Amino acid sequence: MKYIHSSKNPQVKQWKKLHTKKEREKTGTFLVEGFHLVEEALKIEDSVLEIILSEEVEIPPRMNYGSIPVTTVNKEVLKELAETETTQGIFAVCKQPDQEIANGNSFLLLDAVQDPGNLGTIIRTADAVGIDTVIVGNGSVDIYNAKVLRSAQGSHFHLPIIRGDLSEWIQKLKSANVPIYGTALENGTTYTKVTPSSSFALMVGNEGNGIQSELLNQTDQNLYIPIFGKSESLNVAVATGILLYYFKNC
Repeated sequence: MKYIHSSKNPQVKQWKKLHTKKEREKTGTFLVEGFHLVEEALKIEDSVLEIILSEEVEIPPRMNYGSIPVTTVNKEVLKELAETETTQGIFAVCKQPDQEIANGNSFLLLDAVQDPGNLGTIIRTADAVGIDTVIVGNGSVDIYNAKVLRSAQGSHFHLPIIRGDLSEWIQKLKSANVPIYGTALENGTTYTKVTPSSSFALMVGNEGNGIQSELLNQTDQNLYIPIFGKSESLNVAVATGILLYYFKNC
C-alpha cells in the first residue's frame, strides 16, 4: 500500500485532472467517490484500476478489492480530490467501458440533456425500470461528470450507456424494426393512448428546448404527458420516469 501526503505529488495532480471531461476522454478513465459507488464499481470485473483511501478510513471486509492497488492519502490530498461537501474518504479510478453495441429490446435516447442531476437521475431510473441500453446524444453533459455519477447511484455499472449521434442510432434501431417514440407537445399523442410493443425506443430531449425537430421528424410517433395543473411543463427526469414505467408495464 502506497502513501501520498502532498497535494503537489504528480499522481495527485493526475487524479485531479479526472475532474475534467478532456482528461477523462484522453485516458478512458473516470473517478468515483464514496463507498457505494466504489463498491458498485468493484462488482464489475476489471473496472477498477486503483483505489484512493483516506488514512482515517478502512475498506469494509464486504468490499473485495483483491489485488487492486490502494493508495492512502492525508486530509490535504483528500481536499484536492473531493467533490462532495463531506467526503467519505474513498475514491476509485475506473476504466470507461467500451460500449458501442446497443443490446436488448428497450432503449432510451437522450437528446442534449444538459443538467448533470437530470442525466444521472434518468440513468438511475432507466436502470430501475429495466431498460436495456441508454444512448446519450451530442450536446448532453458528460456521462462521467461527478454529479451525474452521484445522481445515478452506481447505475453506470449496471447497464450499457452509449454516447453517439442520435440520427445514426435512430436509423440503426429502425433497421432492426424497433419503433421510435419521441416526446413533443406539438403534433403529439397522449402517451396513454399508445400500447407499445416489447421492443421500443423512447427519446426525450433538452430541458428547455425539447427534442430537435430533425430528430422528431425521424420518429414513428411523438407523445406527450398531459398537464392538469398550472405548471407549464414537467422536469425531464420526472417525465422520463413516467413514460418508461408506462412503456415497460404495458
